[in-house]
Amino acid sequence: MATKAAARSLRQAGQEWLLSCTPHPTAALRAWDQEELLPIPTGAHWRAVEAHLLPSVHAMKRIGSERLGPVLVDVEADRAWWLLPPTLGDELDDVRPLLVRPVGWALGCPPVLYSVGGRGWLERPDGTGRLTDPVLLGAAFGPGGARTEAETHV
Repeated sequence: MATKAAARSLRQAGQEWLLSCTPHPTAALRAWDQEELLPIPTGAHWRAVEAHLLPSVHAMKRIGSERLGPVLVDVEADRAWWLLPPTLGDELDDVRPLLVRPVGWALGCPPVLYSVGGRGWLERPDGTGRLTDPVLLGAAFGPGGARTEAETHV
């Protein structure tokens, strides 16, 4: 039971963090209560990097769960959005499978606690504000992708 309670607490902390990224948390909760996605503009708290879903799943495995920030997916659209630091520069400009969304672009976010319309968090925000390192993401999507420690011993 303690494990379920801890997981629930972590999801709630992630939800509170996501709400802190919007200027109107009460309006956000109302939108989610109506099963709507909440458009959160990029820039102030994080940047969004878009990729196809399956390569993103493989990249998540390569990066490792202890180093992942939030990853939002839309299974119907075959898309994933990685949340990266707001200070993101040009580190990912040459990584062809990735589309870096500009500052101010709005990402339609469901709540952390459940999915909306096929969109949900594959890696949920954990409440700490941890985001994916762009260098790790670039390596995971780059030529051949970054290799996990297990793969280097093959």
